[in-house]
Amino acid sequence: EMEAKYTRKMQALRDEMDLRRKTEIHELEERKNTQISELMGNHEGAFGAIKNYYSDITAKNLTLINLLKEQVEDLKKKEAALEKEKADVLRENKGLTEPLQEAQELVAELQKKLVHYYRDKEALMNSKAHLKITQKELKDLQWEHEVLEQRFSKVQEERDDLYQKFTRAINEVQQKTGFKNLLLERKLQGLLTLLEQKEVELSEVVAASNLEPSALSLVSHKLEDVLNSKNATIQDLQLQLARVCKAHNDMLQTFEAKLTAFGIPLDNLGFQPLSFPFPGQ
Repeated sequence: EMEAKYTRKMQALRDEMDLRRKTEIHELEERKNTQISELMGNHEGAFGAIKNYYSDITAKNLTLINLLKEQVEDLKKKEAALEKEKADVLRENKGLTEPLQEAQELVAELQKKLVHYYRDKEALMNSKAHLKITQKELKDLQWEHEVLEQRFSKVQEERDDLYQKFTRAINEVQQKTGFKNLLLERKLQGLLTLLEQKEVELSEVVAASNLEPSALSLVSHKLEDVLNSKNATIQDLQLQLARVCKAHNDMLQTFEAKLTAFGIPLDNLGFQPLSFPFPGQ
């Protein structure tokens, strides 16, 4: 029974191993067939590419050979024609022996003329090239001239507009500056008058009070402080007035420079620079 049992197991194991072996063999054959198919496909593709490459080279070589054959035939025809022409020339040369000296002299003269001809031809080619360059420069200059005319028209319009704007601005600035100068001058004149009145009043007070020297010194110091403050105010007003005059003159100079740049005469400008109210400012 044990022998029969192990015989059955052995047979089952043998059957299983046979089945596994057949399966592995089948898989190996499939992989082998797949690799063979891939290799055959690759080899066929490479063979087709090489075949096409050499076919193209062969076709090009055949075309080149045919072309060279045609050229050789043309050269043979030209050679035959030249041989025929050479024979004709030789026959003509036999008949031209007598005027050979005249022909040689004529050839020498013609050679000299040929040298001059080449020089004249080269000079003519240079002249033509220079003429083309000059024509191109002329076209470029014409185009630039048209562009500049358009820009000139536009600049003229801008100049007229700018002139009108500057005229209005200068009138407004002159009016404002004149009004401000008048106010500053009146204010300064009022302060000077007030200062003179205060100095007169102070003199009268000092003369009438008969103060002691110490009190008089204290009052004098206070008075000097007040006078220094008023003088600082006066100098500040003078500086403001000078700044206004300078701003007016600077704007007038700028306006004149713009008018000069645009070619507008300054005869009828109608504006004059303001003089500074105090020397040295």
